[in-house]
Amino acid sequence: MLLADARQSPSPNCDERPGEGEISLLVIHNISLPPGEFGGPWIDLLFTNALPPDAHPYFAGIAGVRVSCHLLIHRDGELIQYVPLGKRAWHAGLSRFQGRAACNDFSIGIELEGSDQTPYTDAQYERLVRVTGIIRERYPSISLDRIVGHSDIAPDRKTDPGPAFDWTRYRALIQSTGGCP
Repeated sequence: MLLADARQSPSPNCDERPGEGEISLLVIHNISLPPGEFGGPWIDLLFTNALPPDAHPYFAGIAGVRVSCHLLIHRDGELIQYVPLGKRAWHAGLSRFQGRAACNDFSIGIELEGSDQTPYTDAQYERLVRVTGIIRERYPSISLDRIVGHSDIAPDRKTDPGPAFDWTRYRALIQSTGGCP
């Protein structure tokens, strides 16, 4: 499923989901490239395997990493789609939710341009709530308790979306809209 209001930037870092498993988890992440910096083409280039290792010292260590997400929400609310929702994006890595490993198999990953310590923007929350409604309408098994942070499914490795993400605000906005777009 492609979202009509998203800019499409197809990532090769995806594949078919195994078996007939139902999509039942939404994972919220954050990303900034270089770390703590916003804007620029770097996230797109990372997710499309075109990040130049010499453009910044940090990039040398990640340029060959093959990762993706389904969606990215920039600081201004712009929505980018890298992977169709029905395909498996490579966003969660080693992960586990409620005893089930390999969360990429049954989840959708949304990256927010940000960092653990930088407050997210109103535009990001507004877009995230609208997108969450669309996703939950299409995949009704994603209940409120099945919307988690990367830190919840990989607590020994990940901290995102971090303490700057206002889970209370996000959940209240979902509930006030009835979870619909």
